[in-house]
Amino acid sequence: MAHRLLVRRFWTLTVKDIRRLPASTTVSSSCSFSTSLQSATPRLSFLSPARTLPRSLPHTSRREVSFNVQDHEDFTERVINSELPVLVDFHAQWCGPCKILGPRLEKAVAKQKGRVAMAKVDIDDHTDLAIEYGVSAVPTVIAMRGGDVIDQFVGIKDDDQLDSFVSKLIGQ
Repeated sequence: MAHRLLVRRFWTLTVKDIRRLPASTTVSSSCSFSTSLQSATPRLSFLSPARTLPRSLPHTSRREVSFNVQDHEDFTERVINSELPVLVDFHAQWCGPCKILGPRLEKAVAKQKGRVAMAKVDIDDHTDLAIEYGVSAVPTVIAMRGGDVIDQFVGIKDDDQLDSFVSKLIGQ
């Protein structure tokens, strides 16, 4: 029974599991197991110095186009005190038009290549912010620069209107 469990564990090892094995793992031409629990480490024949495991591609970090506001303090720090102009997307999880507008807005912001940021505020989680900025319907998008409201719109816009809205924020 113990042999079956060890064989099953060996065959279900992932590459990540194998990489975590100590470097002192003995290399042999066969895979042997012991019935003793103390020496239950398998000998892995495929981990020879001549044959190494393929490395995964390096993770390229890309700058996020938008961020979710966590609380009022986060909003103050990342939106009001931001050096960049910020689009604030007031939305709700239950709002169908919000689900359509969000990705379009992120695409329009991404086209600006870091010249504008986008903050997403869920009105159900942050009712105080929605009231403070006079949000009575979702989706509402407010353009802010230096803590001041520059422009805003309510509802869905097409891609060209969103591009002009974002570029107008940067151009002012």
